Amino acid sequence: MTYTPANETGRRGSTAGLRVVVVGATGNVGTSVVRSLAADPAVESILGLARRVPGWRPAKTDWRAVDIEPGGGDLAPHFAGADVVIHLAWKFQPTHNPAETWQTNVLGSNRVFAAVAAVGVPALVHASSVGAYSPGPKDRAVDESWPTHGWPQAAYCREKAYAERLLDTFEGAHPGTRVVRMRPGFLFKREAASEQRRIFGGPLVPARLIRPGLIAAVPALPGLRFQALHTDDAATAYAAAAVHRVRGAFNLAAEPPLDAQVLADALDARPRRIPTAAIRAALATAWRLHLAPTSPDLLDAVLRLPLMDCSRAHEILAWHPRYTSVEAVGEFLTGLREGAGMATAPLAA
Repeated sequence: MTYTPANETGRRGSTAGLRVVVVGATGNVGTSVVRSLAADPAVESILGLARRVPGWRPAKTDWRAVDIEPGGGDLAPHFAGADVVIHLAWKFQPTHNPAETWQTNVLGSNRVFAAVAAVGVPALVHASSVGAYSPGPKDRAVDESWPTHGWPQAAYCREKAYAERLLDTFEGAHPGTRVVRMRPGFLFKREAASEQRRIFGGPLVPARLIRPGLIAAVPALPGLRFQALHTDDAATAYAAAAVHRVRGAFNLAAEPPLDAQVLADALDARPRRIPTAAIRAALATAWRLHLAPTSPDLLDAVLRLPLMDCSRAHEILAWHPRYTSVEAVGEFLTGLREGAGMATAPLAA
């Protein structure tokens, strides 16, 4: 793993007048990344690509309707003249049809990488994830050298890991392209609450009732310890990676790690030991009946994800989150109760 030394990654190591293309610019991460880029004086223009052009009109930003899946048209013309491509597009559903998500998440990503190479874009910033990591420890943090083989039973992790292999091949074939892999924990913000409820919770989640004092207990499952951060904080890291001449992988997470006790404190509840098998069986039944959109395999993956050491992002990107993980989750819960959203198709309330 190579990178520019920390004393060379400040504004002196950035290039003014950057033209940035953001693929998947209207979702949870994309909207925050566009806002962060628009506020950066080093960025001259932003081209946001999404399946549906939004009514949202941030500064410096133009929009084009683009589908990255095979058959969606040539991507290269949209990348021509860009200094950086930030690839964020991802499809979480339908979990009952992983062949469909594979079309976007793997084949679509491969088309993005090929188009970057075809027109010679100097830099590619890719949205990987903690979900790409192989199972790891919960009592210590691992750095970016931890294996990225995912949890093979969960489509999300399997596809994130496969995209990492595609990038391995891409970097070997195009060593002159600066490639950055962002591996954030779970991302939350108020405006994404409605979308995330649809994707992960479904109609059975009583959104308006999820508030401190109304939830009696939080399941204390073995392995339930994971990391999260505010989406806006992740976006500042993405923007820094686009602007500065860095490369390689970066773990992104806020403190503290979330477990049953931390979540119970945030909800004014108490942790309660419940057998993992019982929770998984209930989720599996709801998923098979199409009452819950989240596959039980994703629960298995969460219980095995390692904790990440974010020192590299602190040192190389000079990145530090403004929000704690508890504050990020608190914003998400507020957004759930309020039915919050934005004027983009994925984030519509």
